[in-house]
Amino acid sequence: MKKKEFTKVSLIREFLKGSKRYFIITILFSLFVSVLDMLPSQIIRVSVDSVIGNEPLKEGTLVGRVISKTYGAEYFKTHLWILALAIIVIAAISTTCGYINRVSNTKGAETLVETMRNMLFSHIQKLPFSWHMKNQTGDIIQRCTSDVDMVRNFIAEQLIAIFRIVILIAVSVTFMFSMNVKLTVIALICIPIIVIYSLYFHSKFSDLFMECDENEGILSAICQENLTGVRVVRAFGRENFEKDRFEAQNKKYTNLWVRVLKFLALFWGAGDFISGVQVMLIIVFGVVECVNGNMTAGEFIAFVSYNAMLVWPVRQLGRMVSEMSKAGVSIERIRYIMNSDIEKDKENACTPDMLTDICFDHVSFGYNKETEILHDVSFTIKKGTTFGILGGTGSGKSTLMYLMNRLYDLPEGNGKITFGGVDVADMKAEWVRSNVGMVLQEPFLFSRTIKENIGITKEELTLSDIREAARIACVDDAISEFSKGYDTMVGERGVTLSGGQKQRTAIARMLTQKTPVMVFDDSLSAVDAETDAKIREALKENLGESTVILISHRITTLMQADCILVLDDGKVAELGSHEELLAKNGIYKKIYDMQLSMPEEIA
Repeated sequence: MKKKEFTKVSLIREFLKGSKRYFIITILFSLFVSVLDMLPSQIIRVSVDSVIGNEPLKEGTLVGRVISKTYGAEYFKTHLWILALAIIVIAAISTTCGYINRVSNTKGAETLVETMRNMLFSHIQKLPFSWHMKNQTGDIIQRCTSDVDMVRNFIAEQLIAIFRIVILIAVSVTFMFSMNVKLTVIALICIPIIVIYSLYFHSKFSDLFMECDENEGILSAICQENLTGVRVVRAFGRENFEKDRFEAQNKKYTNLWVRVLKFLALFWGAGDFISGVQVMLIIVFGVVECVNGNMTAGEFIAFVSYNAMLVWPVRQLGRMVSEMSKAGVSIERIRYIMNSDIEKDKENACTPDMLTDICFDHVSFGYNKETEILHDVSFTIKKGTTFGILGGTGSGKSTLMYLMNRLYDLPEGNGKITFGGVDVADMKAEWVRSNVGMVLQEPFLFSRTIKENIGITKEELTLSDIREAARIACVDDAISEFSKGYDTMVGERGVTLSGGQKQRTAIARMLTQKTPVMVFDDSLSAVDAETDAKIREALKENLGESTVILISHRITTLMQADCILVLDDGKVAELGSHEELLAKNGIYKKIYDMQLSMPEEIA
């Protein structure tokens, strides 16, 4: 069944679940505020014409009807304070409605942001490993922060304001028509002009805002890479290079925004000019109407007041087009994440016994269609044995494990990987990963305590369980020497630990899972040969029946394995025990001779 993709409208509708009621209250009270804001002008109109002046009281209006049915115009001539008090009361009610409007709008906005962030984070967690490898972390963060804020601002401020403006325009025009049709037509002539040129600018803005957002994502990615890779930058003296790289991208990003702001200045300036012309026309023709006796002074004052209320919303409505362009770009960037396919298991995916023989059967794989990393690879790992994998950089060693752990899925027709005859593609991904423990080439540690990093796999782990795993990984003594021991905070990405300590902490973390299959992907490269031997000996004594897979460039790490696979350019070059491979006098023998002769040459 094909996945239903979100459109911009359907995605916003999904995000609005939970906050919709707050925005409805906001719109409702915006209506109250708009109507209440109109009443003072009507009171002033009647006061000027029929209370202070001598014009007959027009009982067709709301204020005129109220005055005639209470005390009459003559009474209010000596009690003007009542009309002033009425304006104050209306203003107080309007302020109260405005307060409720703002509170409900704020609640709606924050609830919306919470929903958006939760949905995005939850969806990103379910996306496949391959998706994360194709998308830069900095750009993803920018989409989940800046773009989310842009959408929030548009919905909570601009979109709600549009409703209020439409209501305000409708009410203003109604009152204006009741006073003078000719002037109302003049006032309305400018609205289609503003709408037309706003639509023209909207088409120009969309592409510019998209380019700005993409370049902001690149800038964020550069920052993120430099902050997380600060050791490498400092170690190789690349500070000036990275500074120049950042400044070049920052300059490009700045120039793009200067270009956008030039368009916006032209857009806003044109709107201000048209609005100014409209106000001038209303005043000129309004004075003429008053001189000719077609309008009273009170009507003119009220009309100018309503026109002022109309002009600003119309100008604001035009400016909102630019915000709509920004929000459209942001929702499209968020939509890209939400429409990305999440990792899915097959229907009726199984959870078989994993402590079985593992078979790679004619496996071929590439991360893209142009380049194939593995070429027709076949071998079997016997259950409960230690299996070694040796190969040069790029030979496909880690790729084998990614496929076995379903971090990547094998395409149809590219062979299969089975556990006890059951294809890994037919199993639940969560089941596979909970039974195949992995220590990756580059171990990642969270910015938490060492105890939390090691015990992250299970909530019920005790300190003794954690220390036992650390002891097997030969890191317990090193941790105990820290002043806070296992409560020592690990810096971001584990920067407070040495490379070897990071690797051993990652090994301890994996050992707490007690999985039937354990993979060590070159995870002993940062430790010395003596510690390497101690860890291997401890693993051998404590892992019981688990199948152990060792990936390494170091022969001494692999030579005790029951079987060793030698990969060369993605193909199986040799397979056998240490002694068998030495006897073949092939690649393994050459590497063995080279590595074991190095200490003698150095000495």
